[in-house]
Amino acid sequence: MSIERIVLAFAGTAILTSLVLSHLHSPNWLWLAAFVGANMLQSAFTRFCPLAILLKKLGKKPGPAFE
Repeated sequence: MSIERIVLAFAGTAILTSLVLSHLHSPNWLWLAAFVGANMLQSAFTRFCPLAILLKKLGKKPGPAFE
């Protein structure tokens, strides 16, 4: 799996998890979804993504996000 797909899967999982937790426990979990969304937005413009940098250092290969 390429870096782009891992980042998309991680972001989607984090957002869905925060939505479930906000429904079951506390609305404060929505801050996690807001943080992930803001990070995705800024990385679209700046091309800076901490998770992508970490995955590259761990040896994952970059590739096209959508084929």
